[in-house]
Amino acid sequence: MKLYKISLFAFGVAMLTASCTDMDEQFYEGGSLTPEQRNAAYEVVPSRVDASFSGMFNLMANGGSGRVFTNSSRADDFGFVMAAISLSLEGADAFGADNGYNWFSTASEYSDRDPNYANPYIRYTVPYRQAGVATELINSLGEMVEANPEDTENLYKLAQAHAIRAFDYMALAPYFAGNYENHQNDLCIPLLGSGADFDFTNNPRATVKEVYDQIIKDLNFAVDNLKGYDRGVDAANYEETAINKMYVDRNVAFGLRARANLYMGNWAAAAADADSALVGYEPASIAEVSVPAFCQLKEKNWMWGILITKAQGSDYGYRTSDAWVSAFTGDGYGPATGNVPMINKLLYDKISDSDVRKGWWLDATKHSDNWANITWVDTKTGATAKGDDIADYVDEGGAKIEFEPYTNIKFGMKDGIASATNCNDWPLMRAEEMILIKAEGLAKSGNEGEAKTVLENFVKNYRDPGYSVAMGGRSLADEIWFQRRVELWMEGFSVVDARRLEKPIVRFIPGRDSNVPAAFKFNIAADNAWLNMRFPQTEVDANHGIVDNEGGTQPQSEEGADLRDGVTD
Repeated sequence: MKLYKISLFAFGVAMLTASCTDMDEQFYEGGSLTPEQRNAAYEVVPSRVDASFSGMFNLMANGGSGRVFTNSSRADDFGFVMAAISLSLEGADAFGADNGYNWFSTASEYSDRDPNYANPYIRYTVPYRQAGVATELINSLGEMVEANPEDTENLYKLAQAHAIRAFDYMALAPYFAGNYENHQNDLCIPLLGSGADFDFTNNPRATVKEVYDQIIKDLNFAVDNLKGYDRGVDAANYEETAINKMYVDRNVAFGLRARANLYMGNWAAAAADADSALVGYEPASIAEVSVPAFCQLKEKNWMWGILITKAQGSDYGYRTSDAWVSAFTGDGYGPATGNVPMINKLLYDKISDSDVRKGWWLDATKHSDNWANITWVDTKTGATAKGDDIADYVDEGGAKIEFEPYTNIKFGMKDGIASATNCNDWPLMRAEEMILIKAEGLAKSGNEGEAKTVLENFVKNYRDPGYSVAMGGRSLADEIWFQRRVELWMEGFSVVDARRLEKPIVRFIPGRDSNVPAAFKFNIAADNAWLNMRFPQTEVDANHGIVDNEGGTQPQSEEGADLRDGVTD
């Protein structure tokens, strides 16, 4: 298996001259460092462990994984966020335009099961690349902590490396096999090994159960050993210290374990972990989400996220989240080409008019209350458009064309409306997700009354004052799923939720108005084998233990017209 690890080259003169980031970026074709080699590295460069630790987190936002296919300037090559966008666009509720500028059309049309495509290759490589660094840190820091049990600084780093590896496995496992409850013995993904006995050229896929056993083992270690760790987020100095929310503390470890237990169907454990994760956090208020937001790590409801600096935004250009998902970037693919993601009208029509989240998207007339005080300034002429007038305004500088109905304005711009610096941060975990996990865990562990209270308190107090659980006419389970689909829209949960719940992906219903482009207008049954990702050809060639997924066929326009999901019916 191809891993990003400390290169053996690092033990010469290059170790003394190359930056630690440079060493982390070297593409090491297999094998693992011996304990002696790792210790030698840290002895020569004492700051190496700190640089590797920070670099492990920075890998989330870095591009370049697609260079096997072309070069690091691919517009869809920007780390984990690219995977989250792809997975959202594979679902039922979001899509871009069907035009020659949409780099994510492969996800929307499900042609990304091709083992030679860059899109699935990047989505596979990014988590394994990060998990490789985490595994090396686990090996090295484990020895250091064992030798000095009082070394809490390295213990905290070790615990975070375990959490990151679990996160990476969860970023892959739900897409390579069916859900945990009914597919525990199915083949899933290879697990990383270490030591002299690990053979990267013959590393078979572990079963779903084996993968989740490792995930839970890693997260148990993180939860148990992050007691006392403080990321240093200071409410009195929040602007400067919010950067520390890119690291994993005990709340985040609980949150990741809540997510894992949810995926496994360990309902009571999921609810309990979500409750522990929420200590000290509250959702964003109605006022706070009544304007475009979801772009800054400092937002109070963000528990964990990816930091993008202005320097990174300037360097990456189109290769960032805001270039694709925000309607307000002055230098992005989305507004300039008509590819700002839109919500499926089927879901939009189910949102109550009194729900502030309905304003996260333009309506059929391109109106939203949420951008009434937003002004777009033309990058070339200085002309302005405000509120609803922005929708049809065409920027002479080429930054935007007319928006379609149902275009999202959920995601603001950290550096300002129409900024050419695409430096939006990305949420990896929000308090709202934990509340919804708690509600689902309670509901499915026999505590429906408490679950309804949790759900109703959240939506009524923070999103829709007129809300009641019964108003949608759905089962409690489907109501919670509906709330997840609205609240977490475009944040990467769409497909994993459908798969774990064994729900079909329903994009259209015959006889109803649809805004889904014809090429993406199909439904997919929950048991369609095409939902399982395929391994990149480079992985199959390098790891002879891989038996690839097969079966199913790429869905075609209007296919699956009889399928329903219980939410958009």
